[in-house]
Amino acid sequence: MGWKAIVANVSDVAAVGGRPCYALVTVAGPLATIDFDLLYDGLVAASNAYECPIVGGDLSTSVTLVVSVAVVGDAGGPEPPPVLRSGALPGDVLFVTGPLGSSAAGLELLRTGKSSEAPDLVLSHRRPRARLDEGTAARVGGATAMIDVSDGLSSDLRHLAEASGVGVVLDRVPVAIGVSRVSDDPEAMALGGGEDYELLFTAPDPERIETVFAERGLGTPLRIGRCTAEVSERRLRDGDLPVLGWEHR
Repeated sequence: MGWKAIVANVSDVAAVGGRPCYALVTVAGPLATIDFDLLYDGLVAASNAYECPIVGGDLSTSVTLVVSVAVVGDAGGPEPPPVLRSGALPGDVLFVTGPLGSSAAGLELLRTGKSSEAPDLVLSHRRPRARLDEGTAARVGGATAMIDVSDGLSSDLRHLAEASGVGVVLDRVPVAIGVSRVSDDPEAMALGGGEDYELLFTAPDPERIETVFAERGLGTPLRIGRCTAEVSERRLRDGDLPVLGWEHR
């Protein structure tokens, strides 16, 4: 929990092409029943991994455990500006930085008591990685809009499309290795599972994006579709894009 609380916030910084500077952590919970040492171990491990020191916060008691993290980030200068969700244009190519569904598959294995069958998937759920270097590369390469895949590809693609006022067509859904061993519908798990923390972004010049990623020694981002001028369009290949993923209330 401590690791994921930090990474979820660092990933939001990555999704604008920035770098984390420091974090504030507030914890409230029943002091007699929570292993705070383990929680803090996770917080510190993630803080060290992403060079994002915890500089303050608060500790209090409550009936329910609450972990609240705020991360301050830096976009590294005015040019190019931070990448928002709202800049995609018709004709832009849709990219994702990696295959999806491994975190949801790991969670399912934990829920069903089968975590020993695929420890790599369980690790994807327990120790997700924020894509900081990829976010910076996308920004430098001319990304027009970006968001991290925390709610699920289907939901986050809708968030991006609505903020930008564009339609979207997915040509492919990249499914992580091993997901098919856990789910009868691995594509649905990749579309709706969430907590992958890969970056979903748009760009008008895919060759430039791929060149920048290669120059920085990063894996080639995956082309998965395109933006369209039909604002209401939400399509997966020849059909409607399924409504899957976490919906904020």
